[in-house]
Amino acid sequence: MTAQEQNHPESYDISKKVAIVTGASSGIGLASAIRLAEKGFKIGLLNRPSGELEEALAKVQAAGGEAISLEADISVEEEVKQAVKTVMDKWRRLDVLVANAGINGVLSPIEHMELEDWYQTININLTGTFLCVKHAIEPLKQHGGSIIITSSINGNRVFSNFGMSAYSTSKAGQVAFMKMAALELARYKIRVNAICPGAIETNIDENTDRRPELEEITIPIEFPEGDHPLRHKSGTASQVANLVLFLATDQSDHITGTSVFIDGAESLIHG
Repeated sequence: MTAQEQNHPESYDISKKVAIVTGASSGIGLASAIRLAEKGFKIGLLNRPSGELEEALAKVQAAGGEAISLEADISVEEEVKQAVKTVMDKWRRLDVLVANAGINGVLSPIEHMELEDWYQTININLTGTFLCVKHAIEPLKQHGGSIIITSSINGNRVFSNFGMSAYSTSKAGQVAFMKMAALELARYKIRVNAICPGAIETNIDENTDRRPELEEITIPIEFPEGDHPLRHKSGTASQVANLVLFLATDQSDHITGTSVFIDGAESLIHG
């Protein structure tokens, strides 16, 4: 038995464990929710209201999981607080937070970017992460647990995706915030880590607004053939979900304050 198990012996009975997954209606969030549910976690699926959220709930339940849907905008504090309260009222505990929700937002040269576009990306990606973590801390203190933040190779290893200044800044900020939180929360046996995916087959491009002014600043960059060295193609949400599962369980109980890159070595070429 590990030291953490000795401190919280009941916390490693996965059939009792509860996770909140944000951005849960598709992509990495949905794949992570399904993978956790398959292993016995109860899941709170948090997403903005949409038909996709109910479809995601059905998929998680079909995978054998007990789950509820939580309609919330992560950039609105009262909605985040209510979502966490709903989970606590339902299951009386929280063990894992997967802070995954995010947008690409507006892609624009800095001089053309509107302040409201900057705010939107920062408010959802960075402030939203802060709010989810903030309101998960009190319930996580009960048994210890794991916080997993979905960051990106952008802003951490890659800086050549033109127009993504707001997005990359938010993703770099998430990693800095993760490290601060990991040290602060270690005393409560709460681990905090970030995953940094590269190109993943998801629908995040649907919330990307690419402005024509990008042509003014883009520098031609020629990457070598096979710019995804490991598999020669983008990764999948299921591969990322496997990493989320690892970080959510006691298999990673001595890992905290760490960024884990999951990109098939893509960022080693593109950085």
